[in-house]
Amino acid sequence: MASADSSRPVRVRFAPSPTGELHIGGARTAIYNWAFARSHGGSFILRIEDTDPERSTEENKQVILRSMKWLGLDWDEGPEKGGNFGPYLQTERFNTYTDALEQLKKADAVYPCFCTKEELDAKRAQAESSEGGYSGYDRTCRSLSKEEAQARIDAGEPHVWRLKVPENHGPIEFEDAVYGHMSFPIDVMDDMILVRSDGTPTYNFAVVCDDTNMEITHVIRGDDHLSNTPRQILIYEALGKPVPTFAHLSMILGADGRKLSKRRNATSVEEYAKKGYLPDALVNFLALLGWSLDGETTIIDRNTLCSHFDLDRITKKDAIFDETKLEWMNGSYIQTMGASAWVDAVEPFLVEAGLCTAEDISENRSWFEALYPLVAERSKLLGDAVEKLSFIFDGPTVHLDEKSVNKVLKKEGSRADEVLRAVRDILADTSIAWECDPLQDTCRTLTETLDLKAKFIFQPIRVAVTGSQVSPPLFESIELMKREDVVARIDYTLHEVFGD
Repeated sequence: MASADSSRPVRVRFAPSPTGELHIGGARTAIYNWAFARSHGGSFILRIEDTDPERSTEENKQVILRSMKWLGLDWDEGPEKGGNFGPYLQTERFNTYTDALEQLKKADAVYPCFCTKEELDAKRAQAESSEGGYSGYDRTCRSLSKEEAQARIDAGEPHVWRLKVPENHGPIEFEDAVYGHMSFPIDVMDDMILVRSDGTPTYNFAVVCDDTNMEITHVIRGDDHLSNTPRQILIYEALGKPVPTFAHLSMILGADGRKLSKRRNATSVEEYAKKGYLPDALVNFLALLGWSLDGETTIIDRNTLCSHFDLDRITKKDAIFDETKLEWMNGSYIQTMGASAWVDAVEPFLVEAGLCTAEDISENRSWFEALYPLVAERSKLLGDAVEKLSFIFDGPTVHLDEKSVNKVLKKEGSRADEVLRAVRDILADTSIAWECDPLQDTCRTLTETLDLKAKFIFQPIRVAVTGSQVSPPLFESIELMKREDVVARIDYTLHEVFGD
């Protein structure tokens, strides 16, 4: 049975292919590796598997690095960091695959195969049409003498290199940290190709070489790789290298129980960043898709995650991606993040909406931080601030919502015009401090002066100043606006609605 050496310092890796954006599933895998390394005082390695020449681009690599940085998953070794086990791009590691192949040749653990694709396809078709079906490569070239094989190589005949699976090998067994004891019969393992005819390594060979040379102790990855594991263990054994501990993660499914799809779900980290999610919230949420602290705690900060994460609390059950829960969690993080962090995070949303510039925020930082309490408990996404606060940025202009005007200002018997005239005089009075409490308290005296309930005083003010009957706290908002702008809005409303 394959077993891992628990005495070695923990070294884990996240090894994405730069063929597109960082998928949510990949992000969770990265989080688990990162948290496991941190909880065990180990090293977290970022390795880029860029051997797909058509899809592996520099741009895609930068997308992955950008997403990792946004998530706050700092790597100890890898691109932009370096390390003692580099390089950290597969395309720069071909000499290590060549060295490993030479080692396997000397150990008589591999052999050249000259069968053409056409020959292999014909054998497969014949096997599939007969009883028992296809059972893998029939090892035609395994019986070639070394002399004949070398002569054909010297003659320039195209060939691949296959692993010579030991004929007396028993079942391939290992203890998966998530799935428990795993056993695969040896007779389903054919002599797999390790190096293609063009000299490039296959995935299974390259990943074992990389993990071996980087001294990886734990391989934490999606369960779509579970079928690769017995094949990789055979390669570890052929190289005479220790087999790492494997931990395979279940799938993430959408709320409909189906696999996440770009057509039905946002699936990349950058999409969630653009939608207004906070990295801390997304890390927290993804960490709980298959792992739990105690079965109850939902909000888990990074320090807690890094100090308590372990593999024994990962479940085999498929995880459900509940975006409603993610929104709630994001809102919880917005509530507690504080004004300064909120301004930093919301800046690109305000700027993109044209409400202000980065220079405005830099020059009036305290004013922007004062906006935070207005929306902290009313936002699920960062972008919610744009809709909720846009009225504050409109200067003397107010955009009156027709429904609010009809329901509040034009309501029969509301006396809204009378209220707004009285309020205008109060707000224009410079002897009253332009602060929330004195303004609100003075306006509240109108309940006695005009003999009206409070709602008939404050609702017309809200519509005239904000344009809507729904807004952030009214006088807290008014305090952050200019006196002349607020008075101008009331004048405009009186003119537009009542003809004053």
